Amino acid sequence: MANIASQIKRNRQNEKRRLRNRGFRGAARSAVKSAMANMGTQQASAAGVTDAIRALDKAARKGSIHHRNAARRKSRLMKRLAAVGLQLPSGSAQPDAASAEAAPARGRRSTKVEKGAAAETEPKDAAAKKSAKKVASKKTTKK
Repeated sequence: MANIASQIKRNRQNEKRRLRNRGFRGAARSAVKSAMANMGTQQASAAGVTDAIRALDKAARKGSIHHRNAARRKSRLMKRLAAVGLQLPSGSAQPDAASAEAAPARGRRSTKVEKGAAAETEPKDAAAKKSAKKVASKKTTKK
């Protein structure tokens, strides 16, 4: 048992995270299992695979599983679906792709594209930039 306060706190945090992650991982595992079991019927298998992909994306977004682990499992699901001779309806192959791009993963550095998008929100014209710069650099002195 730890006798250092910071380690005791770290143990409490780890336990909370473990329980939270367990729910997301379990949901993803259950969704994948049910999708595999329903591969025989066309309608149920497409819906099951879509649900499984959504659960895997959510688990990866929350950090419960690694994003490459989610990608590998989604790929295997899609491969099995294709082997049966089915495919997902158009537009549902990546249900959470838009939300994954909107919010970068925790701990990931922003890319040049994201930085460029942030730079576009600044004022474009030179006069607005100059006035903003003047206001920021203006200092008052007391004599």
